[in-house]
Amino acid sequence: MSFARSLLRVKPAERLATEGSHSELNRTLGLVPLVALSVGATLGTGIFVVLAEAAPAAGPAVVLSFVLAGLAALCSALSYAELAGSVPVSGSAYSYTYATLGEIIAWICGWCLLLEYGVSVAAVAVGWGGYLNEFLQGTIGVTIPEAFAAPPGEGGVVNVPAAVVVLLATGVLLLGVRESAWATTVTTVLKIAVLVFFVAVAFTAFNSGNLTPFAPAGIAGISVGASAVFFSFIGFDAASTAGEEARNPERDLPRAIILSLIIVTAIYVLVAFAAVAAVGAGALGESDASLATALRTVTGQGWPAVVLALGAVIAIASVVLTVLYGQTRILVAMSRDGLVPKMLSRVNRRSVPARNTALVGILVALLAAVVPLNQLAEATSIGTLVAFGLVNIGVVVLRRTRPELPRSFRTPLMPFVPLLGLALCAYLITGLDAVTWLTFAIWTAIGLVVYFGYGRRKSQLNRTAE
Repeated sequence: MSFARSLLRVKPAERLATEGSHSELNRTLGLVPLVALSVGATLGTGIFVVLAEAAPAAGPAVVLSFVLAGLAALCSALSYAELAGSVPVSGSAYSYTYATLGEIIAWICGWCLLLEYGVSVAAVAVGWGGYLNEFLQGTIGVTIPEAFAAPPGEGGVVNVPAAVVVLLATGVLLLGVRESAWATTVTTVLKIAVLVFFVAVAFTAFNSGNLTPFAPAGIAGISVGASAVFFSFIGFDAASTAGEEARNPERDLPRAIILSLIIVTAIYVLVAFAAVAAVGAGALGESDASLATALRTVTGQGWPAVVLALGAVIAIASVVLTVLYGQTRILVAMSRDGLVPKMLSRVNRRSVPARNTALVGILVALLAAVVPLNQLAEATSIGTLVAFGLVNIGVVVLRRTRPELPRSFRTPLMPFVPLLGLALCAYLITGLDAVTWLTFAIWTAIGLVVYFGYGRRKSQLNRTAE
């Protein structure tokens, strides 16, 4: 076999499924925990943190930015749902790409997922400190000094709260998947309740004047806003990383992916509309804790903002927990395939990949402590969009190459929906700035060096073929 062909060698879906069925991870998750996992990984960042970044660019039309990003995510979610039902393993888009497009593409996808998940955890953690300070100020009248509550470049020296929340989430994950799922379900219910509270209060100050001009920067502003908020939709695929811990993955994974995206998109749009109508798009960009600030402006009192800040502290912490979980499970799949060290797939007596989890937690905590939010958010967006694009291509390829493969869910209007998802991902990528592209290019180059220096030599598929 030629060198080029060996790089594009696929790992059969049956082999991936067989390896997943013999996993040392415990199958304990039903549909509700899987939906909570995906909603928990998604709901929080886009509204509590990134709305402040996107609203000034798009104006009131930031509502349409969420709709556009949600549409792009939905097309990709339908592709994810089909592949999750056909290849129910922990690797998410990485494993799906391995079964359809070949090892080198799978590696690039997995490398993008490491950027997507790891950096998004750090980005969410950075925003956590703003709401923690809001809560502390409203309850005990003190705040963490800016030098220790913000990263360099944003007025601080090191973001201690960001590192702390990552390490706390790491500790919960080390307890076991059942305990992590319980914590995720409880915090997801709490943050939905807090957002419903926000909408109810914000609508009491509805002002149609805040909705005009609706799109001051036109379609370009909506596109820039959609590109900025798109990374907040990455959580819907978190359920697909639990393929080896779901009790009935073929049935429940597709349902969890689609249900979670519908729930999250509806909440994002409703909250964004209520916030803009209450205080205006410009005001939302003036604070890292934009929704809490909006409530204080609307009511003239401190307690509603304290309630929302507490909800945000819980919500963002749950996003950190669930996305960190997803990254560790993707590393398990990559490790089992030999592309990263074997130690990352070994589990302890609690069926937790402990070394993997501890290593990821420490690295992400360091990243969250020293890198500014806006740089983290955009770096996450490009990794997400590339991974989603590959999944949309992969589902079309697998339909053509393996039409007989059992599928518990079939993407409708094939191939138009996946191709639309691919086109929307490509469109949103064009809205990212040159610095983000440069960061991505450097990250990809490093990944290729790692693959050819280590992954290709250690690959189980490559060794089997020798």
